[in-house]
Amino acid sequence: MRTFAYSRADSIEQAAHQTTPTAAFVAGGTTLLDLVKLDVMRPSELVDINTLPLKNVEWLDDGRLQIGALVTNTDLAHHPDIQQHYPVLSQALLAGASTQLRNMATTAGNVMQRTRCPYYRDPAAACNRREPGSGCDARHGLNRLNAVLGGSDACVAVHPSDMCVAMAAIGATLTLSGPEGEREVAFQDFHRLPGDTPHIEHDLADGELITAITLDAPLVPAGSYYLKLRDRASYEFALASTAAQLSLDGEMIGEARVALGGVGTKPWRCPEAEAALVGQPAEMATFERAADIALRDAVPLEHNAFKIPLARQSIIRALREATRLARQDEKQEGQA
Repeated sequence: MRTFAYSRADSIEQAAHQTTPTAAFVAGGTTLLDLVKLDVMRPSELVDINTLPLKNVEWLDDGRLQIGALVTNTDLAHHPDIQQHYPVLSQALLAGASTQLRNMATTAGNVMQRTRCPYYRDPAAACNRREPGSGCDARHGLNRLNAVLGGSDACVAVHPSDMCVAMAAIGATLTLSGPEGEREVAFQDFHRLPGDTPHIEHDLADGELITAITLDAPLVPAGSYYLKLRDRASYEFALASTAAQLSLDGEMIGEARVALGGVGTKPWRCPEAEAALVGQPAEMATFERAADIALRDAVPLEHNAFKIPLARQSIIRALREATRLARQDEKQEGQA
């Protein structure tokens, strides 16, 4: 491991002004420390932000729920407001990693999570995301786990987070604080497509840190479901996953939100598939048509063409289960 300086920030303002372009913030460190040990990330300084007052979960006056950046994945998954109003987020969090990692990992750290592409994590391999201009060994290598949506000639790395897939489906806003003050960014605009610059992964300027994530107001009544398909039942990243939310108007779909994981270079929201669901009957033919629309731009690599039919099934199954839960929620609302 290379040497680095260590400091602790006592305020958000201090953290924002204390960092340099080669410094990194550390909270849970569940991704950062791994990558430092692998010599993939080489920060000159680690700025510890664990003492900052960013651990609250609270409702805002406009009906949205704000989550502090340092809320752990465990605390967020089991928070009563998340379980009641955003169950798809709780399900996604509990589907990821292990209990020990969820106890350490933070909400903002999960948003900043780096890809698990083996070529990115191997300094001996060519990776434009790690070293711009070096090439992409994944495109013609062992690419079974790589992306079929959002890739480019420069990069086909999959975004690994389960939590982010659920947040993409829910809709959210990130609050960023930095030397120039505070600003807000829509969740779907925060993660960037690789294009020709895969090393620029986020809309985050030097010195900025995420201080909060605010979820859009929940659908009421609604059904939601997170389905994760993977090689084994635990401690594994998704081959394909779907976060689905919908509300019903009788037998018709009133609102719908769909996002995919395991197949995209960023948490993959599917607005065209959502539009194809709204106003249509909540039945298999509708779900199948929406799944086809969500994946019509998918481009398989040599070893991962199976991800397309797998993702299609995850969409259909998640929508079917969300519909069942929406009907159940609608019935309970009617009895209340």
